[in-house]
Order: sequence, then C-alpha cells, then structure tokens
Amino acid sequence: MNGPAPTLDERCITTIRLLAVDMVEQAKSGHPGLPLGAAPMAYALWSRHLRHNPADPAWPNRDRFILSAGHGSALLYALLHLTGYDLSLDELKNFRQWGSKTPGHPEFGLTPGVECTTGPLGQGFAMGVGMAIAERWLAARFNRPDFPVIDHYTYALVSDGDLMEGVACEAASLAGHLKLGKLIYLYDDNRITIEGNTSLAFTEDVAKRFESYGWHIQRVEDGNDVEAVSRAIENAQAETQRPSLILVRTVIGYGSPKQDSPSCHGEPLGPDATRETKACFGWPADAAFHVPDDVRQSMGRAVEAGKREQEAWHKLLEGYRQAYPQEAALLDAYLSGTLPSGWTDALPDFDPAEGALATRAASGKVLNALAPVVTNLMGGSADLAPSNKTMIADGGDRNLHFGVREHAMGAILNGMALHGGVRPYGGTFLVFADYMRPAIRLAALMGTRVIYIFTHDSIGVGEDGPTHQPIEQLASLRVIPNLTVLRPADAKETAAAWKRALESDGPVALALTRQKVPVLSAPMDRIQQGVEKGAYVVAESDSAPRLILMATGSEVHLALAAREILETEKGVPTRVVSMPSWELFAAQPQAYRDSVLPPQIRARVAVEAGTSLGWHQWVGDAGAVMGIDRFGASAPGGEVMNRLGLTVENVVDTALRVLNA
Repeated sequence: MNGPAPTLDERCITTIRLLAVDMVEQAKSGHPGLPLGAAPMAYALWSRHLRHNPADPAWPNRDRFILSAGHGSALLYALLHLTGYDLSLDELKNFRQWGSKTPGHPEFGLTPGVECTTGPLGQGFAMGVGMAIAERWLAARFNRPDFPVIDHYTYALVSDGDLMEGVACEAASLAGHLKLGKLIYLYDDNRITIEGNTSLAFTEDVAKRFESYGWHIQRVEDGNDVEAVSRAIENAQAETQRPSLILVRTVIGYGSPKQDSPSCHGEPLGPDATRETKACFGWPADAAFHVPDDVRQSMGRAVEAGKREQEAWHKLLEGYRQAYPQEAALLDAYLSGTLPSGWTDALPDFDPAEGALATRAASGKVLNALAPVVTNLMGGSADLAPSNKTMIADGGDRNLHFGVREHAMGAILNGMALHGGVRPYGGTFLVFADYMRPAIRLAALMGTRVIYIFTHDSIGVGEDGPTHQPIEQLASLRVIPNLTVLRPADAKETAAAWKRALESDGPVALALTRQKVPVLSAPMDRIQQGVEKGAYVVAESDSAPRLILMATGSEVHLALAAREILETEKGVPTRVVSMPSWELFAAQPQAYRDSVLPPQIRARVAVEAGTSLGWHQWVGDAGAVMGIDRFGASAPGGEVMNRLGLTVENVVDTALRVLNA
C-alpha cells in the first residue's frame, strides 16, 4: 500500500479484515467479501459507540449488536476476539469446524457476544426490532428521573439481501410506526449478490422506501471513511423519534483482486489472491492470523472501558434500589426471568357444569388471569386479537398490535425474548404458522422463551374453507427439534398448557380450537400432571382394557363418546388417552410411557383432525390412525368433520375392526 504510514485506526481495520480472510482461507469455505468491505463501519461502531463489556456479555444494559448478514460471521468473530471476549485466536483458526465456537453463521448461546442466531437473511433485522421494543417497554416501566436504569441502543449491520427479504419489510414498517428511536442500522450497501449486481433484481430507492416507513435516513458515500460513519451514528443517536438507517456505500471484497465482484461473496479468495490482498494492505504476505501488538492493545481497551461502563451502571442501580426498592426488586425478577412466587395460584379452574368452551376462549381467560400476576407477560396478534383472544384487558402497552405481519411477529418475539425482561407471546391462526416458520425454527435453535398462540386449529374452522383449515401444520411443527407443541383437549388442559409454556426453557406452541368443546370432569391437579407428562389416561375401563383410543384437542371428546358406546353397547373395555404433547410424552421414562400405552395392548386407534403422518409411532403396526390426509372444504365445522369421517360412529367402527383384526 503506497502513501503515508497507516494510522492506528487503519491498522485495526486491516487486522479485522485480514483475520476474516485468514479464517475463511483456513476453513476453505466462508464469506470474505463482506468483512473486507464492511470492516471500517463495524470498527467505527465498536470502537467509538458500542457500550458493552466483553467480560460480561450478558450485562443487561449493554448495547446490542446484531450481524443480520450472518454470512459475514468472520467479521463478528474478529471483533469479538480483538475486543476481549472469551474467543481465542485458536477458535478463529478453527472457523467452521466441528466443535468450534466459530460456526459458519453466528449462533446465540455458543459464541460469547453473539446476541442472536443469524444467517437466514432478514431475521436479524426483525429480531433487532423486538429488542428495541423490549428496551423501550422496560425503560418506560422502570426509569425514573435521574435513574435511566434501562438505556441502551440496538444496532445491526444489514445487507442488500436482508433488505430484500419480506420479513425485513414487515419489521421495518412496524418499527417506523412505533417510532423506535433507539434502533440504528448500518446498511452495507455493496450492491453485489451471489448472482451478480443487485440491479438484476433490486432497483428500488432504499432510502425513499425507508423514509416512507418513517425511518431517519443518512448516507455515507465512502464506506472506508470512519469519521463519516461515526458522525452518522452520532446523528442517529440524536434522532429520538425515528429508527435510523445509515446507507454506507461499500465495496465487497475491498482490497482483494476480486473486489466488487460476486466471486468474493461466498468462497475463499485462494492462496494467490490472499497474498495479493495482504500486499495491498501492507501486511506480511505469509503471516496468517497476524495481530500487531498496538492493535491488540488498542482494541483490547474495550475490556476496561466495558468494566467502567458496567460499574457506573451498577452504581446507578444501587441508587435506584435505595430510592425505588420495590421497582428495583421487580426489575431484578424480570431480568432474571424469575416467575413470581405463587403465580400458579392465579391459574383458573373450569367447571363442566358451566358448559362447553372453545380452547381459544379458555386461553384468553387464562391469559387474563395470569396477566395481573406475571406482569411482564406481553404480546399480541397478527391483527387477529379478538379471534385469538390474545388481548390483555386494561393491558395498556403490554398489548402489541403487530398488524398483518406474521413473519415479522415471529422474529420480533425472538428479539424480545433474547433482550430479556419480558415474556413474549404472539397469536395467529394455526394455518398461518407457515408464515412464521423461519422464526419458529430459529426460536427452537436458540431456545428462546416464546409462546405461540395458534387458534382455529383444525377443519373445525368450518366455513372459511381449506385455505384456513390446517391439515399438515401440527405435523410440521412437531418435527422441529426443541419446540414443544401442546394441543389441549379442553379448558382445563389449556390452563395446564399455559403453565407448562411459562415454565419452559424454550419455545412452546399452543394449538387451540375455534369451536366449543366440553370441559373434562377430571380434577384439575390430575389433568395438570397429565399435561406436564404429555399424555395421560383420561378415562379408564373398570376391567383390564383391551383397546386404547388416543387423541388430541377436540378429538379427545370423540374418543370419549366412542368409549361410552364400546363399553356399554359392545362390551369392549376401553382406555382413552389424551395426548396433548408428543414431545413431552416422548421425554418421559419408558416406565411411564408403558403405563399409559401398555405394550401388550396392541389394539390402538389414534384420532386427530390433521394429517396422520407420525401417529404410527404411537399406534404401532397393529393399530389405526383416523386422520385427514387431504385438504378440507368450506361448510359448517360440524358438517366438515362428519363428511371427512371424524364421527363417533367411525371411531367405534375403526376400533372394532382393529380389535378383531
């Protein structure tokens, strides 16, 4: 590199760039283009503005940084290593390898300092909106004059690809509407995608688009101008009424022979191009993972700076405790995720004598019974709150209106949960869980405490027809690892399902009926214990059972009615098993599973108003599954059920056929 000797800032940026190049080169896979182009803007943020403590990545009042363009993970790992996080140089050398803390895309809970799992483009963008919502709600709830105990920014580095994804559009629209002034995004405007220049498919005016969303817009024409980026961040911080997008014009693969071309996006530069790139920056050509002492010392100051920031916050918090002891205790509980003592006492019981009740309606009653006790329970619906029963009466700003934005809602809930301090939930019709699937999958991967309220859970939806009648959705949710799916049979099971959801260490999906179902007569404590274990005997024969009917949700009542006929008219001792959660039942000891489904009873029938896929693991090769392996139809719900064979008579006939086979 010709010209004057590089400044310390430039040497730091070069170190970040070339650590990323070396990581990708050693792994023989990865994305060097983004780190080479975006390192200056990331450095400007991390060295001058980001408040964080590498010694305590979970400090509650830290600024959040999201690499929404998760394919550029090598950039983030270089920053984390150089600023003093517990991420050694050896981990950087082990980039993308089995067992490393430096996976191909950032993973929450694996790498210290990674705020959320990113890589599916647009998800990080939307999760940042959720973090900003949580920050603002907690600040409004707890801050007092002279005591801004919750006061931080949410930053993200976003890419062309992020802004093309629909989830980002949805989230950006909502963020502008909510005026999330502490949300600041740096847009890596390099105008290159895998297939070529963005002009192939992306010619909109991004600035005008985001301005129309209600965002504050700035441009930095030279992505290498650290001072200009820093000034733009300061301007964004001064704008308190609008989220900010800073369009930073960068060159992908900057300094390499492949710069400004798609070829450096997602593949190593190669040995020759790597040497040329290092020569361009005046770096030792054959020195891999080179970190100059002055760079390490300079960027390592983040450790001491973070310690001072956190100590100052703790001092502020101690003053807050003295002045507002009750609020401080509540804030501690919120941030720790602790549920209040005795909260389960608020769970309602339901009387069968009061008549049938849709489980969506029961869920609404449970939510409103819990809300005054679990006071950080907050959420809403994708414009379906009156139908999903997700509104908290007199809930104020605990009620979120997501609009018709299921995709963004799912990701925003993840961001809220990751931020901490709130217990988020979101509702829509079960069939529209498909719109949320990428976010649900990330929730399961990260283990976020999110509750999904999916109502209208079967063909019982009726007249709305097959577009709104879920068939494959339960099965598609059940196959997601680490997601607990609960389909309660009645109001009591719904209350128990809510208890399980709030106690869960990961995401939980509740599948709830539109139509009314009877309330079970079994005592609440027994039902609660059964739901906790995923399946239980809800009705037993007087003598040793010869047949087992198993079902979930509204079909439990079909099974109970069929049992009555089988026992009284056919003389068949029959057990009925309610199976609200396959995942919870599968996790029980074999002894318990055998007590519910004795291996010697091979005559089994499963009944569920959805695809039969998966049920054979429970009924065995001698049993039968009464499911629906076709789309529904538009007609009253009861008629659709009858037409598609979910009747008491068919359950009885199927049971007798299995028994006599």
